[in-house]
Amino acid sequence: MSMRWRDAMDRALYGPGGFFVSGAGPAAHFRTSVHASPAFASAVLRLLAEVDATLGHPPVLDVVDVGAGRGELLRALAGQMSAAPTHAGRSGLLPAGPGGPDPTTDRPSRSPGSHPAGPPNQVSLADRVRLTAVERAARPADLPAAIGWLDEIPSGVSGLLIATEWLDNVPLDVAVPTGEGWRYVLVDPTTGTETVGPPLTPQDADWLHRWWPEAENGVRVRAEIGRERDEAWADAVGRVDRGLAVAVDYGHLRAGRPVDGTLTGYRGGRQVPPVPDGSRDVTAHVAVDSVASCGERVARCAYSLVSQREALRALGADGARPPLSLAATDPTGYVRALAAASTVAELTDPAGLGGHWWLLQPVGSAPDP
Repeated sequence: MSMRWRDAMDRALYGPGGFFVSGAGPAAHFRTSVHASPAFASAVLRLLAEVDATLGHPPVLDVVDVGAGRGELLRALAGQMSAAPTHAGRSGLLPAGPGGPDPTTDRPSRSPGSHPAGPPNQVSLADRVRLTAVERAARPADLPAAIGWLDEIPSGVSGLLIATEWLDNVPLDVAVPTGEGWRYVLVDPTTGTETVGPPLTPQDADWLHRWWPEAENGVRVRAEIGRERDEAWADAVGRVDRGLAVAVDYGHLRAGRPVDGTLTGYRGGRQVPPVPDGSRDVTAHVAVDSVASCGERVARCAYSLVSQREALRALGADGARPPLSLAATDPTGYVRALAAASTVAELTDPAGLGGHWWLLQPVGSAPDP
């Protein structure tokens, strides 16, 4: 029985036996920045240190990972914090809060070779961070006890909320223009066969008019209605009391919407047709400007929108090759550094993961812009 794409996606991804709630998890089917390199977690950790400083080093600092998969990012963060407590200089991605310490000027001195220290009489970052994964799947049996596991975003977050490739899996509707106006596309969830359905609701028609304009030549084959994603992001931002909400995803802006949409599928590491039968990921690019606008209205604070390439470079991951002189003095170290640079290069490649958008939305923690 055919149904609207939003309903088919919801059932295929999150229903009983759905793609994200059963099996080995998304990491078995596609590769995200979290899986590509530990440098991604290192960059997030440095951003967390900036949030911590902006908030004045609170006794409890939240890290909430929305769409956490099987907890890969939080596992990496926990391991890196335990190995080397972080106290970073400013990247410029997040303004210093009014009255809050600036990690560039307030960093205490330390002896050579020691780990960076926190502020005087301040408990280390690792001892204050509260890690929470948000995912519809059951808690993995091997997840460390220190990582919380919820099926919905908690309220009262104070710290960092991050959603890496979550919004692209928030179900959406697809529409096509007809002689009688825009209509929903219906899909058979077992075969992927599409048919034209009823007219759009006024709410979806308004969203389409504002955020998905006609192409310059007047031709528009189909559109993907992102209103549900706007609402999901607005809700996530509304769960943050103080701190920073970050969405990392592939997407597009109003001036460059794709003529025929972006809906596709992934299974077993390969791109496949987007049949919403529960056997594969079904995803579509995010209208990031529309999402950002909704989050800004909730937070009442200006957002920043940069590419992943820009964001990771600002956070110290630039993918530069190690100097050749190192090969002569420390061949093993050179090989390690070269391998690390290679993984960072994948994260910052503008034709791949580096082309993802980073949407950074401060909440109650930044000066008025």
